[in-house]
Amino acid sequence: MKATYGFRATMTAHPGKGDELVDLLLSATRGTGPATNPDCVLYVVGHSASDRDIVHVSEGWTTKEAHAANFTSQEAQAFLAKLVPLVMGEARYQDEVPVGGKLHVGGAR
Repeated sequence: MKATYGFRATMTAHPGKGDELVDLLLSATRGTGPATNPDCVLYVVGHSASDRDIVHVSEGWTTKEAHAANFTSQEAQAFLAKLVPLVMGEARYQDEVPVGGKLHVGGAR
């Protein structure tokens, strides 16, 4: 499957809550989490090297419409409800058009 729509979010967790935010975001890859949607072809979570409370999520989706539809599900809404109390202020969002690359992550959680 090819990603034609990409999305990046940068969030700042409340002080000392960065690892909890990362754990919650990674839980989206298990069970019925948002990242288990077959239209989600890339889902990567990381934190800033200088501040563990700054967390980044990069996603690749088959289409922009598939990404938007994913957030209409009850599961996604429940996931977002857990996310909101961990995040300080507004997240920053960017969309992009994936053109290629490689991902090899060692020591993933």
